[in-house]
Amino acid sequence: QVQVVESGGGLVQAGGSLSLSCSASGSIFSIYTMAWYRQAPGKQRELVAAKTTGGSTNYADSVKGRFTISRDNAKNTVYLQMNSLKPEDTAVYYCNADLQPTHYSAYANYWGQGTQVTVSS
Repeated sequence: QVQVVESGGGLVQAGGSLSLSCSASGSIFSIYTMAWYRQAPGKQRELVAAKTTGGSTNYADSVKGRFTISRDNAKNTVYLQMNSLKPEDTAVYYCNADLQPTHYSAYANYWGQGTQVTVSS
């Protein structure tokens, strides 16, 4: 059994900052990529930022220079520091972990339950 749990989020004024964290726990043999996605009302879920175990990162153009993703591989935890927040960053933010539950399992995606981020103008 694998669990992915986010924390953080909340309400902040435009220009402010928020930090999200996400931990994967349970039966985990290996994690490759941990990522943050978001989904605003009426829109498709989109990638915000991703980081591999080796340290490669990928950001959506809309957040480059404002958001920073980091990982603690020993703790199976990923963080998202969000600065200079804008109203258009308002969304439910989801954590995703691409992992192997056991050494003989294929990699699969596991999702957290999501956490609301609201940026007021």
